[in-house]
Amino acid sequence: MSTPIKVDIWSDVQCPWCYIGKRKFEAGAAQFGRDVEVEYHSFELAPDTPVDFDGTPVDYLSARKGIPVDQVHEMLARVTGIAAEVGLDYHFEDVHQTNTRKAHELLHYAKAHGKQSEMKERLLKAYFVEGGHVGQVEQLAQLASEVGLDEADVLRRLNEAEFAQAVEDDVQQAVDYGIQGVPFYVIDGKYGISGAQPAEVFAQALQQAFDER
Repeated sequence: MSTPIKVDIWSDVQCPWCYIGKRKFEAGAAQFGRDVEVEYHSFELAPDTPVDFDGTPVDYLSARKGIPVDQVHEMLARVTGIAAEVGLDYHFEDVHQTNTRKAHELLHYAKAHGKQSEMKERLLKAYFVEGGHVGQVEQLAQLASEVGLDEADVLRRLNEAEFAQAVEDDVQQAVDYGIQGVPFYVIDGKYGISGAQPAEVFAQALQQAFDER
């Protein structure tokens, strides 16, 4: 069989479990050992967040979500530890809480230019590891240039919101599928997997989809 298994992944750039899930999925795909085609789709966890949110993730989760501060610190410490288990070095103290709409538009631009996978990885690293501001179009264009995209063209197209409708279409597709949280994986258009599951779960699902072909 020459056609790779297609995996559609709904996720958000500011979702800590999405980055963890990305590593676990990659490990599962490696276990599967055959070609897999991945396409990322937009899902906004906090679409009402301003681009220049005045506060930290702790402030956001406590004030906007009503979670006690102590509990937020415990949650972030736990997810930081789990991220470390898959080789990710999270720094929530440096994270710029922001609106990710433009980052999603950039991912659609990158897909059109054959660089979506590289762009997704770069955005997640910038947000969780480096303290980058992935809501500002200037910084997004700079990050795009680092994966080989044209910085000036990215800046122009983001300012013109050329891929805004593509983001809306992804969000609506998530609604149609009943997706309420991310990461969410659709394997070969048949099987849905929710959350940052162990690598073995992804490997088994990919194998099952392959066998049923």
